[in-house]
Amino acid sequence: MTIQTLPTVDQVLSSAAAHASNEQAQAVASEHFGLQARAVQLAGERDLNFHLQCADGSQYLLKLSNPAEDAHVTDFQNKALLHILHTDPQLPVQRVYPNLRGHYQTPIVLNAEKVLARLFSFVEGTPLNQVAVPSRKLRTELGAQLAHLGLALRGFFHPAAGHELLWDIKHSSRLTDLIECIPNNADRQLAKHFLDNFKTYALPQLKGLRAQVIHNDLNLHNVIVDAEQPDVIRNILDFGDMVHAPLINDVAVAASYQLGREGNPLDQACEFIAAYHRVCPLETLEQHILFDLITARLVMTVAITNWRASVYPDNSAYILRNAPLAWSSLRAFANLTRESAQQQIRHACSQEAAL
Repeated sequence: MTIQTLPTVDQVLSSAAAHASNEQAQAVASEHFGLQARAVQLAGERDLNFHLQCADGSQYLLKLSNPAEDAHVTDFQNKALLHILHTDPQLPVQRVYPNLRGHYQTPIVLNAEKVLARLFSFVEGTPLNQVAVPSRKLRTELGAQLAHLGLALRGFFHPAAGHELLWDIKHSSRLTDLIECIPNNADRQLAKHFLDNFKTYALPQLKGLRAQVIHNDLNLHNVIVDAEQPDVIRNILDFGDMVHAPLINDVAVAASYQLGREGNPLDQACEFIAAYHRVCPLETLEQHILFDLITARLVMTVAITNWRASVYPDNSAYILRNAPLAWSSLRAFANLTRESAQQQIRHACSQEAAL
């Protein structure tokens, strides 16, 4: 199956990242942001990211957008970060900085490709995916911080907030053709099962749920914790998948990365869910379909990454970094009834409400 036959595939996901050397990144930092810095390229999926280290010890992240990126969408992301800074400046989230002309994105041409250059904060620490055994305290802190982030974004809107994104759970039905690309039949049937559950139980309810701009990608690679105190969250990164969607989708995305590797996968995730509920109580219907949304996100992870890895084999290790845990969780959930999962989520929220 080719990209052209896929239904409404995100243009950015189907376009290769730009090309630039460390030296070119240093020149961009100097010319447009007034920074004399050493640049080192970091791993990335859609954009080019460079770690900038200045002589005075300050550090930044220079992001060069995918050539297919819509400037209105990046402006949406910039404005959201500025809104968060205004509404809750204590939140440990990435900051965006202006160029020498006071603009938050800079159109440039690199190697005959048009890209947008943006400058962000860089916070030292350990990515959450490198923490061997995340603690309950960390999960509860993460749940609380995501809830506060949602509250900070409440009321924010932008003309590009409704842009279509393949990594948006409400569009999970579009994954049908991508699932067909999964080579193993048993895995393919497993993904279809949970996608059917989403279509049957969650999709009809989404339009009636509270919705707003959400982060939409709180995976383990997008959280930086303190190197010495891994229970302390230092930064939440990457607002590139931000979109206007049901608020509960934000919980589902994050919870899908908090699942246990042994026993009942929901046990650890419910600690995260309960902490979120303490700050921003989940409505009854949100609790009722949360399991369907979590499994839909897992299906998205395995389907989209399987497709993208086939398109960009040289970057497959990075693209597939979250797939093994997603497959493991889907297989474990096959032994858990939907009703028992719903009951477990309700119990976690009711316990929190009773405190």
